[in-house]
Amino acid sequence: MSKTLATAGVLTKTGTIMATEQRIYFDHNATSPLRPEARSAMLSAFDQSGNASSVHAEGRRARGMLDHARESVASMCGASARDVIFTAGGTEANNLALTRSLLIEGDRRPVTRCVISSVEHVCVLDGHRFPSDRVETLVVDANGIVSADALSEQLTRISQQDGRALVAIQAANSETGVLQPIAELSQLVHRHGGLLHCDAVQAAGKLPLDQITAGADMVALSAHKIGGPQGVGALVLRSGGISIADKMMRGGGQERGARGGTENVAGIVGFGAAAQAVMSSLRIEAANYQDWRDAVAAAVIKLCPEAMIFGANVARLPNTLAFAVPGLTAEMALMGFDLAGVALSSGSACSSGKVKRSHVLDAMGVAPDMVSGAIRVSFGWTNSAEEVIRFASIFETLIERMMKRSRAA
Repeated sequence: MSKTLATAGVLTKTGTIMATEQRIYFDHNATSPLRPEARSAMLSAFDQSGNASSVHAEGRRARGMLDHARESVASMCGASARDVIFTAGGTEANNLALTRSLLIEGDRRPVTRCVISSVEHVCVLDGHRFPSDRVETLVVDANGIVSADALSEQLTRISQQDGRALVAIQAANSETGVLQPIAELSQLVHRHGGLLHCDAVQAAGKLPLDQITAGADMVALSAHKIGGPQGVGALVLRSGGISIADKMMRGGGQERGARGGTENVAGIVGFGAAAQAVMSSLRIEAANYQDWRDAVAAAVIKLCPEAMIFGANVARLPNTLAFAVPGLTAEMALMGFDLAGVALSSGSACSSGKVKRSHVLDAMGVAPDMVSGAIRVSFGWTNSAEEVIRFASIFETLIERMMKRSRAA
C-alpha cells in the first residue's frame, strides 16, 4: 500500500476502505459550503432589526443591506441591480421565469409556446407554468449540446403560426458540466422574435457569467452553489422592459412588485457576500478546478482505459467531471467512496440521493449500462491539490477491489 493511500484510509478484512482522516467533499455542484465572507455578513445582518419595507431608520438600514447585496449579485452577472429579483432559490427563479405571462415593454406579442432543452434540470422540465400541449422538447447531440438546426426549425414553425417562443437552455449542465453556446443560440432565438431564459445556477462561481450568459433575456441563480446560504436565489432580467404578470408569490410589493413577501435579509446579504468573494477569486479558483478536473480524468483513464468521460470533447465547467466505468454501478461506487471518506454524486442533487437514472445521459444517447454507472466529481473553494491526490489513490483501491470481485464471481 502506498504512503498516500495509507493516509487516506485503511482496508478492513472485508476489503472495505474506511476513512482515517478528514473527509473529502467533492460535491460542490450539489451545495458548496458556506464561505467565511458570507457567514460573517450574515451574522452581522442577524444583529440588525428592521423590516426592509419600513420607512424608519431600522427599516432603511435593512433596505440598504439588500441594495448592497443586489448590486453585488448584479455585478457578478454583468447586469443592472434594478433587474435582480431575489427568490427562495434557483428552482423558484426558474419557475418564475417560465410563464406565458411575460410582458415586454413596447412589444405586446404574447408568448405562446415554451421550448425546453432535453438536458435541463428537473425544476425546468417539470417546473414551467405552461400547459403540456404548449411545451416542446429541444434535442441535444451525443456531447449534450443543443442542436441549433433543430431549434431553428422549431422557432421557424412557431413564428409561421404567429406564435412566440420562450426558450429555456441552461448555461452549464449540473451533471456533466457541458456548456451551451448561449450567445450563439440567443441570436437565433431573437431572430425569430423569441425570448431566451438561461438557468445559470451551475455556471455561477466557475466562469464569468457576463460572457457565459451573453444574450440571455433572463438568468436564474442560486446562492448555495457559490458558497452562499441555502434557500436564496435570484432571477435576473437581462433584457430591459421585461415584467411578469403572473406572480408566484402574491400579497406584497416587495422586489419591485415581482415577488411578494418580506425579504430574507440575512440570506440575501450572505448571497451578496458570496458573489463578491467569487468575483475576487474567480480566475485563480477556476484555473485550480480545471487542473484538478484534468488530473482526476487522467487518473481514471490510466486505471480504466475503457472508462467514459462524459462531454470530454466539448467545453465544460472547469470544476466538473462526470464519468462511468464499465461494470461499476453508481450506487456501489458512491457507497465505496463514502466509506472511504469521499462525498460524490451520481447526478443532480435533486435525484442523486436516490441514485436515479440520468435523463441527461439518456438524452445524449449514452448506453444504459454506462448511464447506471455515472459518477460526478465537482470541486469548489474548499478543496486542495492534496485532496485530488488522495482521491486518485482511493479510486485506485476501489477499482482493484471491484476487479478482484469480478474475477472471483
